Amino acid sequence: MKILHTESSTGWGGQENRTLNECLGLAARSHQVMIAAPPGARLLERAAQAGLATFAIPMTGSVNLVAILRLAKLMRRERPDIVSTHSGRDTSLAGLAARLLRPRPRIVRTRHLILPITSRTTYDRLPDHVAAVSEAVKQELMGSGIPGHYITTVATGVDFSRFERSAAAPVLRQELGLPEDAVLVGTVAILRKGKGHDEVLAAAAQVLREAPAQPEIHFAFAGDGPQFENLKRRIAEKGLEGRVHLLGLRRDVPQVLASLDLFVLATRREALGTSFIEAQAMGLPVIGCRTGGVPETMLEGETGLLVPVQDAPAL
Repeated sequence: MKILHTESSTGWGGQENRTLNECLGLAARSHQVMIAAPPGARLLERAAQAGLATFAIPMTGSVNLVAILRLAKLMRRERPDIVSTHSGRDTSLAGLAARLLRPRPRIVRTRHLILPITSRTTYDRLPDHVAAVSEAVKQELMGSGIPGHYITTVATGVDFSRFERSAAAPVLRQELGLPEDAVLVGTVAILRKGKGHDEVLAAAAQVLREAPAQPEIHFAFAGDGPQFENLKRRIAEKGLEGRVHLLGLRRDVPQVLASLDLFVLATRREALGTSFIEAQAMGLPVIGCRTGGVPETMLEGETGLLVPVQDAPAL
């Protein structure tokens, strides 16, 4: 099949990562895959680096006639069998564009978030079907009035060949100048409100107060985002600069995970939590919050532990 993916987001997080991996997986199975996104979108950059066909189309506004016509022209030329949309704005634009065509492609919208929906039109009017990234997301959509028969749960996949501990060399102890016997607790997530970095920081401060001096315990946050400077300031205020390390955006995630002894992500609301799956694929125990689709990613008490949301002492 020929599949056109659209994404109006320009940033990089779990949603964009899933979209790229989905495209690569489809391409590996001999489907023709294309991606349309705004100029400068990180998804476009990474997709092009991976050898996928990409198209830069501005996607401002949900009823942008120029964008709709450009998308319709692209679809008319490329003749995709399926248009796979990923955010509200591109669902509106690409959905309207697709419905201008005769014959038209089938439209599938993926819901990556577990938040109240703002427009039912982009779920039960424009798309032919909706894919939910977890059962929790499906239940949220049904609670918003989207019929259950209209939704299929398609959990986010992970390329386990990439997340193979024996094939990933640990890098952080040498990079950070840590003792070889140091215990390293870490997380991989975009640094934005709601991801629970504040709770992890508060829990880290408590652990460091109460834990014995040896072995040393260190905490590492991999990722960038709008909360980077705020977290840097809070780490300094707590006097934790030597024990809590901000790594910034990393493309060597398997190597980062291979460096850890424990993975922690205290996100307050999460559709699924692919990073939990990746961490467990690397053989790491995980700790997360009992929210959204997170419980679906682990065997509680066996591969991971769950704590209440925004409860640093429990964490």
